[in-house]
Amino acid sequence: MAIIMNQAEQVITLQTKQTTYQMKVGDYGILLHLYYGARVEDCTMDYLLNRRDVGFSGNPYDAGDDRTCSLDTLPQEFPSYGIGDYRNNCVDVCQADGTRAADFRYVSCEIREGAHKIPGLPCLFDEDEMGETLVISMEDSPSSLKLELYYVVFADRDIIARSARIINGGNGAVRLEKMMSACLELPNGAWEVIHFHGRHAMERRLERLPLMHGTMEVGSRRGTSSHQHNPGVILCSPDATEEHGECYGLSLIYSGNFSAEIEMDQMDSVRVACGIQPESFEFLLEPGEAFDTPQLMMTYSGSGLGRMSANFHSIIRHNLCRGKYKFARRPILINNWEATYFDFNEEKILSIAGQAAELGIEMLVLDDGWFGSRNSDNAGLGDWFVNTDKLKGGLTGLVEGINHLGMKFGIWIEPEMVNEDSRLYREHPDWALTIPGRKPCRSRNQLVLDMSRSEVRDYVFDSISSVLKSANVEYVKWDMNRSICDVYSAVLPKERQGEVYHRYVLGIYDLMERFTSSFPNILFEGCSGGGGRFDPAILYYSPQIWCSDDTDGIERLEIQYGTSFFYPISAVGSHVSAIPNHQTGRRTPLATRGVVAMAGSFGYEMDLNLLTEDEKEVVKAQVEDYKRYYDLIHNGDYYRLASPQGDSDFTAWQFVSGDKTRTLINLVITHVRANAPDLWFKLRGLDPEKRYRLEEDGRIYSGSALMNAGISIPMIMGDYPAAQMEFKEIG
Repeated sequence: MAIIMNQAEQVITLQTKQTTYQMKVGDYGILLHLYYGARVEDCTMDYLLNRRDVGFSGNPYDAGDDRTCSLDTLPQEFPSYGIGDYRNNCVDVCQADGTRAADFRYVSCEIREGAHKIPGLPCLFDEDEMGETLVISMEDSPSSLKLELYYVVFADRDIIARSARIINGGNGAVRLEKMMSACLELPNGAWEVIHFHGRHAMERRLERLPLMHGTMEVGSRRGTSSHQHNPGVILCSPDATEEHGECYGLSLIYSGNFSAEIEMDQMDSVRVACGIQPESFEFLLEPGEAFDTPQLMMTYSGSGLGRMSANFHSIIRHNLCRGKYKFARRPILINNWEATYFDFNEEKILSIAGQAAELGIEMLVLDDGWFGSRNSDNAGLGDWFVNTDKLKGGLTGLVEGINHLGMKFGIWIEPEMVNEDSRLYREHPDWALTIPGRKPCRSRNQLVLDMSRSEVRDYVFDSISSVLKSANVEYVKWDMNRSICDVYSAVLPKERQGEVYHRYVLGIYDLMERFTSSFPNILFEGCSGGGGRFDPAILYYSPQIWCSDDTDGIERLEIQYGTSFFYPISAVGSHVSAIPNHQTGRRTPLATRGVVAMAGSFGYEMDLNLLTEDEKEVVKAQVEDYKRYYDLIHNGDYYRLASPQGDSDFTAWQFVSGDKTRTLINLVITHVRANAPDLWFKLRGLDPEKRYRLEEDGRIYSGSALMNAGISIPMIMGDYPAAQMEFKEIG
């Protein structure tokens, strides 16, 4: 069993293959956290609790004269506000009588077979590995508020997923003002924090900082998980590297406002609380109503950041992603956006498709501009019918022409948005999120539809479904091109307006579920101005997300590097684009752009008709190479060999097949130097007993030599050169 309850000592232990998580029902029913780390056997870890009297840290009334018992110093599983713990908490409730306190004490626990399902929210599910669920019931007796804590254990993947439910068992309405998903307590402050910050077109840039006394917080108030901060943080030992040191990874399965609060307190203990951002959150609970939090994934690695990442990659691919394209090979595509923007017609699109087909590309994706009066980003959003001025034969004729070339067809949508210059807005202005009496904040000249309303979702589903049914559409890129503000729903009473942000996210999940279940053969790709909603929850509905609107091959090295700490390569949408690059103006060799884009779901963003004959041959070779490497890239183990950050002159990464018979090394030189030493690095993940042949020159190496002594190559000359090296086992 993964979950063990010691009734005599009131200790609950969660065991995974490599880790142990332990908690204890302490004095007076206080649920205490004891330990999370490398696996231990047959030991109650309460010896780690050293209680003492700390000045200005008060004591529960139950403790009588015992001044060593204080909620302000004890490590807890789910701390609450207003009862003598002055650190960051997980739950803040305004009770029916206006008071602001809730003191949850242990009632009981239950072990259930299978993974817990959260109503209306994406979460991990049973697949090839069955989860096991622990449910802990707690109660605030004076108010009859009930709290349920859920721990889902995936033992073989070393993952524990946590969420919470609060139920109003009283007679009056209560208002949630903070409700986090989980808390993790660590006994000392000797940790560093890694988080992933950024901006539009430069997302998920790694930053590593030492902890300070006080609170460090990362999060989003933008209505989405955002370009600016990704909903995942890492705590690691100062000596942690890819292969050595301790680290804890926490990743929230949620697409809206979030917060990760990391506090080192007066006693040097560390508390991490993760969940919905409380600043923009309220939720009213009438008697009998309940609220469920998003799920938080946690993993521990005692052997470095690489092992932590592998745990997340495995659980996301197997127990979060769903649908036909979860493991099926995805087509290599050409997207017309950077080739045409809004200026296209049927002939131009067919011309791009024709050239793409000759080079072996398998799908054409028609991006923004095919619907309504959409000739710029100032009009037409919300009018989901084909613009027959551009596509004379409608969508059906275009798709038939593309299919005749032997290619599949995909299309771009932005269902959550509306332009004021649109038929939809003129007919339903109250469907947009705007505040009465105030002019709204525009972004990209568009407003946000109120997705908390079922009639809005019904319109979007019905109108876009009609388009998808009108032709042989096999791929949909779902975009979302602004942050959310002016948050007011015309159908909610004033006391519930604090619920709109969260209800919006629930509405998006409902709409995505309707689309993916109604069109199971369509490959859906998530997007939000690129990586503005690159989070685990979106991967529950679409197995890949457009990684960034920045398609520059050199910038993408850093973006894709940061992305890899939580997300598998199969989740990354990555394409080769034209030069000079449209975001940076940089000129990077076509070969290098291809190597970088192969760290994901591969495609092109350019007009292939503008390439020289030599360049077309390069594209043709890239397409064939990617098809040959596909299983290795998408299904193999991923290793970061050299970082694009810091003073390194090159970036390198590696894929290894599950049976360790093949490996592919990818390398991009970002700073060519005169009279430079060789580039040297060690491979990882191979079988030390196997012998491997380098396919490019036939040389033979042992796995132990490649991993322990490494390999070196001469510095390659030129602007941003790249290399790929494939090794195969020999008998």
